[in-house]
Formats: sequence, structure tokens, C-alpha cells
Amino acid sequence: MVSKTNRIAFQGDFGANSDMACRDMFPDMEPLPCPTFEDAFTALESGEADLAMIPIENTLAGRVADIHHLLPESRLHIIGEYFMPIRFQLMVLPGVARDEIRTVHSHIHALGQCRKIIRSNGWKGVVAGDTAGAAKLVAERGDRSMAALAPRLAAGLYGLEIMQENVEDSESNVTRFVVLSRDEHWVKRQSEADLIVTTFVFNVRNIPAALYKALGGFATNGINMTKLESYQIGGKFVATQFYADIEGHPDDAPVRRALEELRFFSEKVRILGTYLGHPMRRSLHDA
Repeated sequence: MVSKTNRIAFQGDFGANSDMACRDMFPDMEPLPCPTFEDAFTALESGEADLAMIPIENTLAGRVADIHHLLPESRLHIIGEYFMPIRFQLMVLPGVARDEIRTVHSHIHALGQCRKIIRSNGWKGVVAGDTAGAAKLVAERGDRSMAALAPRLAAGLYGLEIMQENVEDSESNVTRFVVLSRDEHWVKRQSEADLIVTTFVFNVRNIPAALYKALGGFATNGINMTKLESYQIGGKFVATQFYADIEGHPDDAPVRRALEELRFFSEKVRILGTYLGHPMRRSLHDA
């Protein structure tokens, strides 16, 4: 894959978890901050960036709902994934004492992942566009009653002081990111030991037990389906799209047979990507 800009787009400000994921996985690329997920998708689609790093789910907060709507509507492809343990630092303006804090600002998912410290101190959680943006806001406002929940990187970038480290509710707090590209690139299986993930969306036909029949091939062929999610499309309760992750490659005979059965009972099937699973996927799976 030839890089044209050497940029990788992400949603948020510099210092956000997505920024850190970009730097970790692609240290030679230039992270490109975008205000919204739509902007990150547009940056990639327009050629302003070569790749995009997008969070898709978190072990505590669940799925990032926006992505399940944006990704199928785009023509982008998943070419990789990255699992990142999430650690949040409580940060304030230099010299602020704990009893001065009244509000804590962060992304809605971050607030949900740090409920205990917010509740135990009687603070008010305030939703920001992203974690690093919350840190930037606290720095710009100069209000001593404001604190932010953000990655460590943000404190250094915006001149804030870390009051308390690693305040997330659980140590098993992991976000899964997907790497998006304009070009389709299915990884090739090098050995049977390769952990390969295939992601696809589908709409079942309007017949009785359609979902049961559509998914039956994965069970009979011994395919491990690690995720299955449904959501409404087009503002209609009867129009349902399903998002799924399986372990396996479409060229594997069992997967090929299962996909053939899925297509028979579905109106539409689109493979979003076939890529190597992140090493942490196996450890989480084994746990």
C-alpha cells in the first residue's frame, strides 16, 4: 500500500486515546486530528489522510454506536485492528485542590468508565467531544472548579497537573480500534496458527426464522462468531442490519460454506475487511 500523505486520521484532539493508538501502531505516520467521526471518515475518503484509526468498542462502555452506522454507509475497508488498555488520569490546573473541583469533563464513554470516582466525590460529569478536548478546555477556561479525565499525554500537551492516576473503574478496560483504508486489502493466511478476523454486515430476507437460518452455517461449520450486533437503519423498526466478526478467512473452506449459506438467506452481505487479529485478542479470548 503506497502512502500519499503519510497521515492517519482520528477523532479528537492531540492527546486523545485515538491519537495514542495512532502513534503506537503507526509511529512513522502523522496523526491528523478531526472534530467528529464523520470528519475522520471524510478525511480518509477525500485523500487528506491515507488511513483512519477508529474506536469501535470498549470492554466497559460497549460499542461506539456511531461507527456501526457510519462504516457500512461508507466505502471504506477495515485492514487491521488495535487493542489498547485505557487508563484515565484526573487532571486539573496547576495547584488546584480536590475540594475545589465541581465538574469533571470528558468524552461520554470516559465518564461512563470512571463513574466511581465521580460519584464518590459528588462531582458533576460534563460531556465533551473527546478526552483530550476536555483537557484542552480546562486549560483554556482557567476555571479552578473544572477537572478533566484524559490520557497522560494530554496533561503534558496542555499544561495540566495530574491529581490522581488511573481512575478508571476497572483494570480490564480495553478499547478496540479498527484501521480503515480506502483500498480493500485482505490479509493472506501464512499459517494455520494465524488469528484472522473477518468483519461483515448483512440484512436478512423477510422470511420466518431468517436470522436463525442465515447464521446456521457458522455453527455447523465450527466458525467462532465473536460479535453479532443489530441496529435499525433508515429510521424503520423493520429494517435491521447486522454487524458481525468471525475468526477465519473467507478463503477457508468452512468460512466459505458459512458465507454461502448466509448469502442465501440474506438480501445483502458486505465484507468490511479480513485482517490479522491483534495479539491481545487471543489473550482476552483465552481468559
